[in-house]
Amino acid sequence: MRHLRPLPHASTVLALLLASTLALPGHAQAPAGKGGGTDGTMLLTIFMKHDQGKTLEEINAHLDRTGFRKSFPPPGVEVVSWYVMMGVGQVVTVRLPPEKLREVNLAFEKGAWGAFRTEFYPTYDYRAIWEKSRAATP
Repeated sequence: MRHLRPLPHASTVLALLLASTLALPGHAQAPAGKGGGTDGTMLLTIFMKHDQGKTLEEINAHLDRTGFRKSFPPPGVEVVSWYVMMGVGQVVTVRLPPEKLREVNLAFEKGAWGAFRTEFYPTYDYRAIWEKSRAATP
């Protein structure tokens, strides 16, 4: 009998993603001094999980047909990072004023649904705090 390995729990995947982000070179990090929350903006991390019942061509055709690439990001929303997680999908972090949250949601509802399953996580830039704590540790 063949045993299948269980899929990692979502929190494990998120922890691995965050750990790998901290290990990235400086040019791949969010701009310093622009923390989500301290300047009137927030960060939002979006998991775009591929619909594995569709080919890449079908997913791209859906995004073209719905105009997702033209509507996202909405004006006033900055893409901080956009990564592909092989076997999972894409992970996008955006910086936005809180009043733009509805526009981001609508862009996904109207354009990405049907190609991706989505999860949204409000986040903040912990890098400066982490660096300060490392410097203070003997």
